[in-house]
Amino acid sequence: MKRNKEKNIFVALCLAPALLLFTIFMVIPTLNVFYISTLKWGGLSANKTFVGLKNYTILFEDMNFIASLQNTILIIVIVTIITMVVSLIFASIIVREDIKFKNFFRVIFYIPNILSVVVISSIFAQIYDPSTNGLLNSILGLFNGEGWTTIKFLGDQGIVIYAIIGAMIWQAIGYYMVMYMASISAIPEHLYEAAQIAGASRFTQFTRITIPLIWNNIRTTLTFFIISSINLSFLFVKVMTSGGPDGASETVLSYLYSQAYTNASYGYGMAIGAVVFILSFILSGAISKATKRDVLEY
Repeated sequence: MKRNKEKNIFVALCLAPALLLFTIFMVIPTLNVFYISTLKWGGLSANKTFVGLKNYTILFEDMNFIASLQNTILIIVIVTIITMVVSLIFASIIVREDIKFKNFFRVIFYIPNILSVVVISSIFAQIYDPSTNGLLNSILGLFNGEGWTTIKFLGDQGIVIYAIIGAMIWQAIGYYMVMYMASISAIPEHLYEAAQIAGASRFTQFTRITIPLIWNNIRTTLTFFIISSINLSFLFVKVMTSGGPDGASETVLSYLYSQAYTNASYGYGMAIGAVVFILSFILSGAISKATKRDVLEY
């Protein structure tokens, strides 16, 4: 009895610093966001007026916020689906197929994750340059001949969000590919050999063996990626377009930033932050529930 008590005290003492830091830097600031969201406050002055849920009432009538939320959902859906599918396919090919220079391809695909998001955004801003000096416009010009009008990828309201999505996909594929490669490498080769003897095609092996056996890893990365997409979209938008043209590329976090720090509506900005916080939890729970399945063992 005494030994168990001493053990519990030791465990509590080990956990106490981490819990203290988590409370100070995570729990208290999060609760403070919800408190500030009930205030009318510019963020710098001492004048604070309690307005209750008025900021939230205004928020859901704000068409600019609704548009930024739609852009964020579009980014989450397209970037997540394409990144996960392409990463899985590339990982399976590099691990299972007999190709040369496997380590070279691993390094090449992982390079975007060595660079900062700001650097990647700047690179793609140059790729999307509307002049003939822009890489993408230069390539398209080769197939369209003289007199062709260059495309303003970051200046056209209809395509700007898809230009940002392209940059985000390029940045993320290598990281998740490496994670999936590690999981696929752990699958016993005799399972594939048995499937091949039974006449299963490569596609069947991929869908019936590879994906089911690394499903837990896919679930984890899927939830992580959806939440990180919300955060990364802010950086890409801020560097590449600053929300333009005319708010066409605005996301919820970039809109939060503009309201809280540019328009000096800090309370309103924190209301947006509170909505994003709740949305993230709902998305995480929904993905976890939707992808839950029995664990397969081998």
